[in-house]
Amino acid sequence: MSGTRSGRGASVKPLTAYVLHRYDWSESSLILDLFTRERGRLAVAAKGAKRPYSQLRGVLLPFQRVQVSFTRGSDDPAAEVLNLRGAEWAGGATMPRGDALFSGFYLNELLMRLLARQDPHPGLFDVYAQLLPALAAGEDAATQAALRAFELVLLRETGLLPDLSGETLTLQPLQAERRYALRPELGVVAAAPHEPALPGAQWLALEAALAHGSVAALCSACLPTLPALRALLRAVLQYPLGSPVLRKRQVMTDLRRLLDATTPTT
Repeated sequence: MSGTRSGRGASVKPLTAYVLHRYDWSESSLILDLFTRERGRLAVAAKGAKRPYSQLRGVLLPFQRVQVSFTRGSDDPAAEVLNLRGAEWAGGATMPRGDALFSGFYLNELLMRLLARQDPHPGLFDVYAQLLPALAAGEDAATQAALRAFELVLLRETGLLPDLSGETLTLQPLQAERRYALRPELGVVAAAPHEPALPGAQWLALEAALAHGSVAALCSACLPTLPALRALLRAVLQYPLGSPVLRKRQVMTDLRRLLDATTPTT
């Protein structure tokens, strides 16, 4: 186990986590936004993690599964920020490269902006972990299908995706050949002539894959629908966020920090 002891209060058992974001706290320390399977998103202070010879520099990286242990930063059991006690690599996919990094940071931003802190979503955590290899593979169609699959699961987990097997307002079952749109607040509705939409048969296939719970099946169901599905899901995602989903400036900042963290020191 690498890392340092810090803080007071009761020790918390190790958790499985991914680093979503790193914030500078001081010249030598970081605040981490972690996505844990057991407790959802957590804010954790990593003291000394930026020091040139800190063992944490090569561990606390995005897209790498880690085991983390920490203590509360105060005697207050409701304290929001925990102190990192230790972290070790727990295996996982190869680090995404090139354009795949942008896709990975996009997933991280969605999690940070749509999930409340300390609200566990173990199923969503498992889907995130399973889809990272598809991003690392760098195949465009597989990457796009993985992104759409993740968006669907995230929207369903957060209560923003209605049942896709029927019209939301009328509760009528979908007709296989008829075109349907997915609109914020209204759900699945009959599509206007020039509106992005999918045939009813494709919506039914997506709902069946979601109900089945297989990530591979959901990605396969997304493949025939990629351009239209992307437009439909982005509109639904943008509604609760109130702004464009991906902030390119923030992604570039994250990328520079990742490169700094993985560059050997001399």
